[in-house]
Amino acid sequence: MIDGTVLFFLISILVLAAFVGFEVISKVPTMLHTPLMSATNAIHGVIIAGAIIVTAMVFSNGTPSWWLQTLAVVGVALGAINVVGGFAVTERMLQMFKKKSGPTK
Repeated sequence: MIDGTVLFFLISILVLAAFVGFEVISKVPTMLHTPLMSATNAIHGVIIAGAIIVTAMVFSNGTPSWWLQTLAVVGVALGAINVVGGFAVTERMLQMFKKKSGPTK
């Protein structure tokens, strides 16, 4: 069990990270959203690797509770959906800047 001081410290870090992330992202010009999204998806791939490791630890720890197993699997699944969807959106946005290969006159 986590005592109150450690829990307060962890929640404080979460709130500060959310605030800093919002401030940084809100200052990005619209033209840079595509490269930023692509980089963010690559970073999220690393997060999926960590989620897979945590999931493996949960499943190898004897008989953990069903909610830990469910939470671990859902975390990996949502991370994978985010990466695949993000790269699909990025690819679609990049297609807008390619030249059309039609007949030349």
